[in-house]
Amino acid sequence: MTRARFERLVAEAIRTIPERFRNELRNIAVIVEDEPSDDLLDELGIAPPDTLFGLYHGTPLTERSWDYGNALPDRITLFQGPIEDSSQSEDDVVVAIGETLIHEVGHYFGLSEEELEAIEERYWRSFDPPEGERA
Repeated sequence: MTRARFERLVAEAIRTIPERFRNELRNIAVIVEDEPSDDLLDELGIAPPDTLFGLYHGTPLTERSWDYGNALPDRITLFQGPIEDSSQSEDDVVVAIGETLIHEVGHYFGLSEEELEAIEERYWRSFDPPEGERA
């Protein structure tokens, strides 16, 4: 997939964030990079075959004091290579972009990794069909 196409999918995913949250995203840049660097993976303790789809870098809203300001934008970086490598189709890429973006936006709003994992678990569990209806 071309970078331009991937970036269009990211832009579409941003537009799907509920308006009440999207309106609170201030001074934040969403960027796309090819791959996370080896140094970044080492810093985060991520060893192959695991990788990183996205990363939030900044000061979460919940940690900002009253005098916070005049700061460079926070960043959400999405890594195109790992997202594409984990996907079998463009639809899978769209889902991975959306999930990764929402996860990183959660960090911007101050949610911890554990809180986000619990939310994601409840979300996916809500899509499990009832016991007797599984294929």
